[in-house]
Amino acid sequence: MGQPVASRGRAATPTLGKAMLNKYARAFFTRVLTPFAAFLIRRGVSPDTVTLLGTAGVVAGALVFYPMGEFFWGTVVITLFVFSDLVDGNMARQLGRSSRWGAFLDSTLDRVADSAVFGGLALWYAGGGDNIALCAVSIFCLASGQVVSYTKARGESIGLPVAVNGLVERAERLVISLVACGLAGLHKFGVPGIQWLLPIALWIVAVGSLVTLIQRVVTVRREAAEADATAAQEAPEQHSSGATP
Repeated sequence: MGQPVASRGRAATPTLGKAMLNKYARAFFTRVLTPFAAFLIRRGVSPDTVTLLGTAGVVAGALVFYPMGEFFWGTVVITLFVFSDLVDGNMARQLGRSSRWGAFLDSTLDRVADSAVFGGLALWYAGGGDNIALCAVSIFCLASGQVVSYTKARGESIGLPVAVNGLVERAERLVISLVACGLAGLHKFGVPGIQWLLPIALWIVAVGSLVTLIQRVVTVRREAAEADATAAQEAPEQHSSGATP
């Protein structure tokens, strides 16, 4: 789903798989997965194919298990497919590939995976979970995540750096949500009270996403004003220097 510039041509945005592993664990899994990535390359499998299959697995895990309230097994499935982040990036590095298409595909499928996770939770609370408030919170998490990503992409597309680290960005949103889902699923195995972790996590993600959205909008507004002021100052100078005596 997402790789840094060196592997797939995208800006170094933390992906779900990488966010769930610290640097030591990443190094370990990179060593473990390198032979598997090399095997896939020999079989003619492309990094894009692995990216697509990984996203399909995340979507299936979220939209099949979560609406049934099977949070533990759904999170297990999602986590397994999340490792495609490491595999396709490893493959791309071995192939020496870096492309704008890979960057576009990664970013697009990241949004699909995010939507599936929170959409699956919304379906559960709209059905068997029978909690309209948490259904609404889940939908807000889904929508705000998309808008938070859009504000950065749109700001960068008009030449602004959008230099702000938001309170709860994509990696934090998904790690908090998936860890809470997995632990909440242990309620079916007899662990008492642990199911309340999920509603708490959703509220944290919702509030954090709103704060992050505000941070990015304020940052873009400030950077845009500074850029416009700089352009206004430079225009008379360019006009005077280009005037004929």
